[in-house]
Amino acid sequence: MHFYLGTYTDGESQGIYQYSLSTDGKLSKTGLMAEAENPSFLTLSPDGRYLLSVNEVSNDDQTGFVSSFRIGKDSLTFLDQKPTGGAHPCHVAVNPEGYVLVANYSGGNMGLLKIQDDGKLSDLLHVQQHQGSGQHSRQEGPHAHSGWFTQDEGLISVDLGTNQLWFSEIDTQSQKFTPREPQTFSLEPGAGPRHLTFHPQKPWIYVVNELSSSVSLLKKEPETGTLKITQSISTLPEGSETDNTCADIHISSDGKFLYASNRGHNSIVVYSVDPETGELKLLAHEPTRGETPRNFSLSPGDRFLLVANQTTNTVVSFQRDSNSGLLTYVDQAEAPTPVCILFNPGP
Repeated sequence: MHFYLGTYTDGESQGIYQYSLSTDGKLSKTGLMAEAENPSFLTLSPDGRYLLSVNEVSNDDQTGFVSSFRIGKDSLTFLDQKPTGGAHPCHVAVNPEGYVLVANYSGGNMGLLKIQDDGKLSDLLHVQQHQGSGQHSRQEGPHAHSGWFTQDEGLISVDLGTNQLWFSEIDTQSQKFTPREPQTFSLEPGAGPRHLTFHPQKPWIYVVNELSSSVSLLKKEPETGTLKITQSISTLPEGSETDNTCADIHISSDGKFLYASNRGHNSIVVYSVDPETGELKLLAHEPTRGETPRNFSLSPGDRFLLVANQTTNTVVSFQRDSNSGLLTYVDQAEAPTPVCILFNPGP
């Protein structure tokens, strides 16, 4: 299996790289696929023919960019680049209709574009500006950190700075964001929500909180349909005083196990998921064999979990036990400032 690696390019990295993962979990580097500036988050187009990358920068107009590439066997061909409507875009998602959702961290907003059939990008269609702040020193204003498409054609924008989830949808006639009611949902004070994942079978949302090193389970009240936090659980061992921030979160495709990354404690926390309530139970902390585990990814089929250690320049492979959910170290490979892992399932 091949995967792409997004990086920060303020060091030795030149852009987007390709690696391969063997059937026994060994890693090997193919090489540089495309030169790009700070391609810190990647995703695939709905048909899998194109790769989209944010360019996490800020120019004189206080905007970053999103770029598209045509995927070849061992190549990425640059096609297009468009402004995202805010500075330092850090997350990009695409829905089946080709709408592109970009979270601009410093801009505190979400940009909306569309990818065409030929892989080119539309101009910026709309911007959703967030307002507000939180109690933490890093919550002085809005900091949009990720955006997600829901199964009911909605959008959830996760804002670390306002400490909220923002709910909207796309008006396909005007091609603009329209807010849903309620428009926001607040996490626990100082949580700093960053990314989320949806349970594959149940209507449960799990949010990883960067600042409080915790995972929150959100469920809808049966009577009112409003969201409620039904559990918040630490990502750290009991009594830990490690200076830590969380980064990423993923759930196994069978919905039985959930994982999150700790930067500082430098571990992947492993939880089991109660099939009736969705609540998490701590199973283990797996050291990442490197520092600042940013993004991580489950391989197609969930046999392996790969971690990008940003400050120690490695990608690490763990084999995953589908029965216990636990991880076993397999291999690692050098990688320049890796921050995003994207598998390419191929045709």
